[in-house]
Amino acid sequence: MPSRRGPAPSPNARRRNTDHALGEHGLSLSSGEGRALPKSLGVETGGAKRFWKTWAAAPQTEHWLETDWAELELTTRLVDAFYQGNVRLAGEIRQRVGRWGATTEDRARLRMNFDQQAEQEAAQAAQEAATDLDEELFKMLSE
Repeated sequence: MPSRRGPAPSPNARRRNTDHALGEHGLSLSSGEGRALPKSLGVETGGAKRFWKTWAAAPQTEHWLETDWAELELTTRLVDAFYQGNVRLAGEIRQRVGRWGATTEDRARLRMNFDQQAEQEAAQAAQEAATDLDEELFKMLSE
C-alpha cells in the first residue's frame, strides 16, 4: 500500500478545505510544444535533454511564470549532473519535480486534476481506435 502524507482524509465533507491557498488547477491532457532547451545551459546528456523536453511540454506548464521556467533550467542542470554520475542529487531532483506535480500523489496533494472533457475525449479516441482494430481483425478473419 502506498504511503500518504499525513492522516487519511475525513469522510465528513463539511471539513473539506474548499479555499485552499493554491486553489484547484485543471489540466488538459494535451501537451503543448513547450520551450526549446536553452543552449546556454550547456546540457550534455541525453537524459537531461529528454527531461527538459518532457517537462517543457507537460500540461502543468500552461500555468508557469518565468520563475518556474528558471527553476526548470536549474533542475535540468541537476539532472544533467545526475546522468553524469552524481547520484547524490536524486533526492533534490525528486523534491523539485514533486512541487510541479510529477506523480499522481503529487498532483492530488497540489489539487491538480485533468479536465473531465479532455478525459472523455481521450476515452472516446481509445474506443474508436479499438473499434477500428476490431473491424480490421474481423476483415482479416473473413478473408
